[in-house]
Amino acid sequence: MSTANTTSLLQRIVATNAGWSALALRIPVGIIFVAHGAQKLFGAFGGYGLEGTGQFMASLGLTPGYLMALLAGSAEFFGGLALILGLLLRPASATLVFAMLVAIFSVHIDKGLFMANNGYEFALALLAASLSLLISGAGRGSLDALLAARGAR
Repeated sequence: MSTANTTSLLQRIVATNAGWSALALRIPVGIIFVAHGAQKLFGAFGGYGLEGTGQFMASLGLTPGYLMALLAGSAEFFGGLALILGLLLRPASATLVFAMLVAIFSVHIDKGLFMANNGYEFALALLAASLSLLISGAGRGSLDALLAARGAR
């Protein structure tokens, strides 16, 4: 791939016409994802860490459980950081959309909608927010906007 093609691809990834509303969505959703990823990866905030999360994932048929926990935790933790910073937001959002689809269909779908029954409503809200950001881009106040402006020069 030539340098011009690489630059063009990066410009398309970081391009955004979104305003400040994307920031209002990025920050709280990013914080939520970072916290949930930290539970899976590090056992923070009362989480089970990689070992416990891996055992849970294996019990669902997501094997090898440890690897699946590492992938899910990394997607949430680093994807959440990307949302907060607004850096490479579209690839991060695509990863988070996929992670939420897996969570909905492997853990929550058979329990109905409501969180009180461990249903999928929270994962669905995070899926919708991630999909919205995937479509809109990072918006103002993001590192993607800064990169896009630099590339336009």
